[in-house]
Amino acid sequence: MENLKLEATKYTPEISLDASGTVSLTGKSYPENTFEFYAPMMAWLEEYFAGNAVEKTTINMEIIYFNSSSSKLFFDFFDLLEDNQEDHKIEINWIFDKENESAQEAGEDFIEDFEALNINLVAK
Repeated sequence: MENLKLEATKYTPEISLDASGTVSLTGKSYPENTFEFYAPMMAWLEEYFAGNAVEKTTINMEIIYFNSSSSKLFFDFFDLLEDNQEDHKIEINWIFDKENESAQEAGEDFIEDFEALNINLVAK
């Protein structure tokens, strides 16, 4: 399976999907068409979990800011992870600047909404 990398723009995060088990999203997320932008990532993850996943997958999310449509997409993203957690070891690191209370609160909200997932809050 090929790795996938999407470069960051002013409105979108850098996305790095590595078939060796590391997924990273870094930056801001408020694209004009959120679901279209994230479609390659979601398709890659579906294929990855369908038969290409390694023993442990680590998701590193360092999203500084995101809009409401990105929030909806992140719910779909976490749903996909939750659907695959029984067959795969998945660890999610929600990385935030300790000065950014809203990013910390967003991570806490995701922990509440997805209790079955292993989500770590990581202050930097």
